[in-house]
Amino acid sequence: MIESHAPAPPSAPPFRGGPARLSVRPATGRFLVLAGVFVCAACGLVYELELVALASYLMGDSVTQASVVLSVMVFAMGLGSLAAKGLRRHAAAAFGAVEAGLALVGGCSAMALYAMFAWTGDWGGLWVNGPRCLLVAFSLAIGLLIGAEVPLLMELIQRIRRQDAGGAVADLFAADYVGALVGGLAFPFLLLPFLGQLTGALLTGAVNALAGGALILGLFRHDLTRRARWLLLLANLTVLGVLAFAAVLVDDFERLARQAVYGGDVRVAVQTDVQEVVLTGGTRGHPLGLYLDGRLRVDGRDEGRYHEALVHPAMAGPHARVLVLGGGDGLAAREALRYPDVRRVDVVEPDAGVVRLARQDPGLSALNGHAYRDRRVHVMTQDVFRWLRGAPTEAYDVVIADLPDPGITASTKLYSEEFYGLTRRVLAKDGRLAVHAGPVAAGARVFWTVEATMRAAGLGTSPYRVLGRDNGFTTGPDRPAGASRTPYDWGFVLALPGAAPPPLRLDPSGPRLRTLTAQGLAADARAAAGTRISGVPPSTLVHPRY
Repeated sequence: MIESHAPAPPSAPPFRGGPARLSVRPATGRFLVLAGVFVCAACGLVYELELVALASYLMGDSVTQASVVLSVMVFAMGLGSLAAKGLRRHAAAAFGAVEAGLALVGGCSAMALYAMFAWTGDWGGLWVNGPRCLLVAFSLAIGLLIGAEVPLLMELIQRIRRQDAGGAVADLFAADYVGALVGGLAFPFLLLPFLGQLTGALLTGAVNALAGGALILGLFRHDLTRRARWLLLLANLTVLGVLAFAAVLVDDFERLARQAVYGGDVRVAVQTDVQEVVLTGGTRGHPLGLYLDGRLRVDGRDEGRYHEALVHPAMAGPHARVLVLGGGDGLAAREALRYPDVRRVDVVEPDAGVVRLARQDPGLSALNGHAYRDRRVHVMTQDVFRWLRGAPTEAYDVVIADLPDPGITASTKLYSEEFYGLTRRVLAKDGRLAVHAGPVAAGARVFWTVEATMRAAGLGTSPYRVLGRDNGFTTGPDRPAGASRTPYDWGFVLALPGAAPPPLRLDPSGPRLRTLTAQGLAADARAAAGTRISGVPPSTLVHPRY
């Protein structure tokens, strides 16, 4: 996308080569140049959005990744504009070369970034920050090439018909910003859902190469020597060949990269309307793994430890009506259904694809005890926050917040004071809320921020933590690559309306648990209390603290 720059003064000397020799009328030529600006601007914004989306998926924290990509690209665009000033004498050849290079770099950026993440993510050492360094390198290279378009396009449009600089800049910016609008809308609504990030980037590169090559070779071919025309044609054909070859192999590449990330036991990999869902194992005695956007959400080896600790302390009291926020995998519902006096379990899950797998996949449905076959279970596939805003008051005895870690940007609002205020409203007067609040040992400040936020919403809290097994999946965005000496645990907070903390106990008449005991729960509470950080402010929608 073209950034604002200081236009040349109206008294700037004319191009020394004189007007361009065109095979069309000047008005048609100007239209074709502006059409090329439109297409190139759309492609440039797609590259930008593709880098932000893929970096957020691979490395987490979309705010940080978007800030890095946008700031580096805008900076590089300024450098590119300065560097291209000396190429204006050969504007046609330079613009053709810039577009061929941009098509190659931008089109292949997604595959290169994913390859770096997949095959070097668990090497440790200097490779820990490899994907981040590559992200910056691509942002810099794409920004330089996009920025170089500015003075070159200005020179080309003036070669067709001389006009005041202000009018030429206005025409260029109009075409550029409309193209950016089209590219910005095409990425989330067309390219991403129908083609995916890798194929979408490759197709965008091909369109970019065709538009740039056709503009120069078709309209400004007389500005090039015979040798330059053949070199530019060969360069564009080479770029298109590379992109086409990559497109043919993209499915095999994605399968191999996915195996490098998740292991060789990948059974299901689908892109739902919300996220990428990957299932590994779950058959022939292999432990099941459920990954959402690259984050391990369920490890079949010790998910029972997690879900028992999340659900059963909240069930020590009235529990006829249970609400599960998130938890579309059905595992929290499975634990609640172990109590025969539970009359209803409502599950609010934003991703219908996860619920469908939990119902139909043999491995996941077996792990959740076929919970969705139970007539007491009712599923609402809606955004959790939006659903709570219209939920009935005092409707539930128990609320289980089985949500992704609070440090993930997309989950921040689900750990805000406003969210807990809405949750408190749906609780019965003696109802209890259980929240997964992220790891304690590796993220104590985040954990105690969740606890402080719940207290700010008018809830009394009892924090605790449970040790888990390190699953060895170190390349996900939620934790650093490489070995860690930090104990692996899950942090939870049990709460109820009012200021008094709820007692941490288990229902003596409840089901027999495999891993959780009353003595162990008391010890877990003491262990969590030993990490307390006092004075942390609560997190809100407009001032997130995670």
